[in-house]
Amino acid sequence: MIVIDNLLISDEIVEKQFVCDLARCKGACCEDGDAGAPLEDDELVELENSYAVIKEYMTPEGIAQVELQGKYVYDESFGNVTPTINNAICAYGIRDKNGIIKCAIEKAYNDGRLGWKKPISCHLFPIKTEKSSADESIEYLNYEPRTDICKAACNLGASLKVPVFEFLKEPLIRRYGEEFFFQLKATADHIALKER
Repeated sequence: MIVIDNLLISDEIVEKQFVCDLARCKGACCEDGDAGAPLEDDELVELENSYAVIKEYMTPEGIAQVELQGKYVYDESFGNVTPTINNAICAYGIRDKNGIIKCAIEKAYNDGRLGWKKPISCHLFPIKTEKSSADESIEYLNYEPRTDICKAACNLGASLKVPVFEFLKEPLIRRYGEEFFFQLKATADHIALKER
């Protein structure tokens, strides 16, 4: 376990390798799960304020589900999450011509129409975060790839020798700041030096 301020970080985040291989998994994490993507409180506001733009990128089925269920729904296990289509693909998911699921929110962001890229829970995957039940100021960061759909990503990461935290540099900085990332990298470098 690595401790940086109030964050408890799984050793696997610096020890394991991971690089998404969308050509193989087709973005299956956007449709395979127990609920939609978990949302932060500020992301609920973003969805409310940005939906008119996001809607332009969505599928008719996704729009229909948002109109039926709402821009987000409450799940007993995960809190506020994105709605899904038939308990599968995220309502904000869109398939490209190669069958890869992309995010309507991220597409709008990439087109310069939003200042918000996508839910941080999606951006950080396969890192999952959880607040301590005993002390909400403490947060756990765990490496939790899906055994079936993430096998190609684990293999690609290993072949390229890219640690999980390096692959997720952008979302880690987005969530916790540059200072956190540099401390995590320094810790990873120290661990690697000790193991030589």
